[in-house]
Amino acid sequence: MTIARPLKTPKDLVEADLVEAEHLGDIARVAERYAIAITPAMTALIDRNDPADPIALQFVPDAAELVTTREERDDPIGDLAHSPVEGIVHRYPDRVLLKAVHVCPVYCRFCFRREMVGPQGLGTLSSEAMDKAFAYIAEHPEIWEVILTGGDPLVLSPRRLAEITQRLSAIEHVKIVRFHSRVPVVEPERVDAELIAALKASGKTTYVALHANHPRELTQDARAACARLVDSGIVMVSQSVLLKGVNDDVDTLAELMRAFVETRIKPYYLHHPDLAPGTSHFRLSIAEGQALVAALRGRISGLCQPTYILDVPGGYGKAPLAPSFVEMDEDGAVSVSDYRGGKHRYPPES
Repeated sequence: MTIARPLKTPKDLVEADLVEAEHLGDIARVAERYAIAITPAMTALIDRNDPADPIALQFVPDAAELVTTREERDDPIGDLAHSPVEGIVHRYPDRVLLKAVHVCPVYCRFCFRREMVGPQGLGTLSSEAMDKAFAYIAEHPEIWEVILTGGDPLVLSPRRLAEITQRLSAIEHVKIVRFHSRVPVVEPERVDAELIAALKASGKTTYVALHANHPRELTQDARAACARLVDSGIVMVSQSVLLKGVNDDVDTLAELMRAFVETRIKPYYLHHPDLAPGTSHFRLSIAEGQALVAALRGRISGLCQPTYILDVPGGYGKAPLAPSFVEMDEDGAVSVSDYRGGKHRYPPES
């Protein structure tokens, strides 16, 4: 089935054969709280004959989202606790998030900012709020990197993006501008010469962090969009979320990370899913995640290895979760595990 427009309502999902009519009531209740949007590029990838399709699981709402567990919270990584002015999150000394917009071309069902994004979310920063955000950045010389996130900053027009990058160009101590986006995958046609030019700030280095969770997302069109970015001199890294039913097996993760590298994107972060409301059905245990990451170590090139991390709830920042391959005995001897699970003394005994 070819769908030429975004799907944004429960009725749209029924008409596209992504939700059965008998479940419309439950999906409508989900839609009352959490935004829905699926682009034509993602709709085309969904296998309607597979009830566990990993693309559908990411974007098609589910009644399980109506269940909120005790540990879940509206602001799971503590953005608001580190927001000195509207639109800015300053959690780490040398970098800030600039959340210029809270709209996305697609809405992931596991989104950690799902209470803030969407048509009923925090919206786009006003001109006054944007001025205060840039003033904050200019007044803090320790800020080396500005990360545009939200929402998805690449939904902004090239004109609006260019205004942002031009203002950042005028702040001497900012050296790195990073955009976090799903657009090259979910709406690759948006990545044209005008948008690419708008991402570049004079005297700064631009990075784009691409969010993708399954190798099927890296279609020919998506890879071509990424090629346009990389060929222009923009550096790309990846972000993925470890999701039950989507990528929680070593073969899928290996294929995904190889696909990034083939597309000239350096695997960066593999996130343990955050404690966002209504997302418990996506979460694995940390031990399960560590076992998957350990299995990747011996299976794929070092170029393909992401860092497995957890955003500590409450706003305490990211902590690496990778399993340790080193053990220290009480006498100071070191035991190192190889990728097959064998243990070796270091230095070797003579």
